[in-house]
Amino acid sequence: MIKIDNLVKRVTTSEGDLVILKGISLTVREAETVAIVGASGSGKSTLLGLMAGLDTGTSGDVSLDGHSLAALDEEQRAVLRGQLVGFVFQSFQLLPSLTALENVMLPIELKNDNRAREKATLLLTRVGLGERCHHYPNQLSGGEQQRVAIARAFASEARILFADEPTGNLDSATGARVIELLFSLNKEYATTLVLVTHDERLARKCHRTIRLVAGEVVSDEINADAVPEVAHEH
Repeated sequence: MIKIDNLVKRVTTSEGDLVILKGISLTVREAETVAIVGASGSGKSTLLGLMAGLDTGTSGDVSLDGHSLAALDEEQRAVLRGQLVGFVFQSFQLLPSLTALENVMLPIELKNDNRAREKATLLLTRVGLGERCHHYPNQLSGGEQQRVAIARAFASEARILFADEPTGNLDSATGARVIELLFSLNKEYATTLVLVTHDERLARKCHRTIRLVAGEVVSDEINADAVPEVAHEH
């Protein structure tokens, strides 16, 4: 589902060239769950952004479902993201002027689906927010906002879900509930999930943990604790 081939990301700073990612190659299979871990500055979020087509590498390539991102321009990458990709961010990224229901309806409406309201209502009920449909983000707690964000990510029926520190702004009890929800919905929808996290407990729930140090993959391990639901051939 995701193939990364010798991906390099270099940026120019006042101090000279800084290499953030140093020739990363890896493959993620359909319906696999993968955690990317590492210290701050190891390149985790940069790698996630490149995998999602939000940014382009200096050299190398990323393919999503067989589509080479390097071969696409910015507009084409945006179209592909709209078809394939969903996101959950640490900062929730909900639109403040829309209700919870309207935030979840948005990706469904973008696909011209006339059942947007019905589908969004079902998803909000599924994440335990059926009673909060008409509340705005500023009327919801951080945990509730993240549950809306998760409902919105699955509303797009994305085949690949990218999550960047999805529990980073939540206390541990709320974070644990959000994690359970993310994984149960992910299993239900058979989505390919790639997440960046500092949370080792969250990483262990994934099929694989990829560890980055200074822009290089230093380990790529299958987690014995996670129930394998796909064949691992990477």
